[in-house]
Amino acid sequence: MCNPFKYFKTSPEIIRLAVMMYIRFPLSLRNVEDLLHERGIDITHETVRFWWNRFGPMFAARIRKRRVSSLKFSNWTWHLDEVFVKINGELHYLWRAVDHEGEVLEAYVTRRRDRKAALRFLRRTMKRYGNPHVVVTDRLKSYKAAMKLIGNAGRQETGRWLNNRAENSHLPFRRKERAMGKFRSFETLQKFVSAQSSVHNHFSHERHLSRRETFKQNRSAALAEWRQLAA
Repeated sequence: MCNPFKYFKTSPEIIRLAVMMYIRFPLSLRNVEDLLHERGIDITHETVRFWWNRFGPMFAARIRKRRVSSLKFSNWTWHLDEVFVKINGELHYLWRAVDHEGEVLEAYVTRRRDRKAALRFLRRTMKRYGNPHVVVTDRLKSYKAAMKLIGNAGRQETGRWLNNRAENSHLPFRRKERAMGKFRSFETLQKFVSAQSSVHNHFSHERHLSRRETFKQNRSAALAEWRQLAA
């Protein structure tokens, strides 16, 4: 396998650290630059930008491939939701699919919120994870129209509080959006939400449901796996 770090003078450990800090936490590029400077690592925020664009999608794809093969029950219940995002002042929509355990299955950006957009989103998710038993959505009519075309309209459920899991899954993205200020292109937004979803899944251990010792073991294991990405 070709070494992706072959022509970089900086060590892979520092690159992985910078990419993880930028994608995982609500930090701006300059925040990451300052935090690395505190550790004696002298780089610019533009270097952080280059690293996350170069390695972020690659790391996310490897995490996603590993997790998809181990997900055995991701088609039990899906929770779907969409929020608006502004790119240079223009409204776009971020669709998100979450399973019954809070695992982010798919994050997809579109320019519209109509039936075609919902259909593309559903087909994209089903291609990777199969057909769900139950799909929980809000009352957006685009979901009903798209699911009718797919043939699983009878599996849709809507309710006032049923979709809190999907709505809460947007919170890490909203925190990051505030730190960054705004997104400047459609492609950058899609690249980031895809990478952030995979990284969030990798480091999400449901701390409130685990004993302290179990949580520490899971956190250490996730960090050890991250340090071996593209090794």
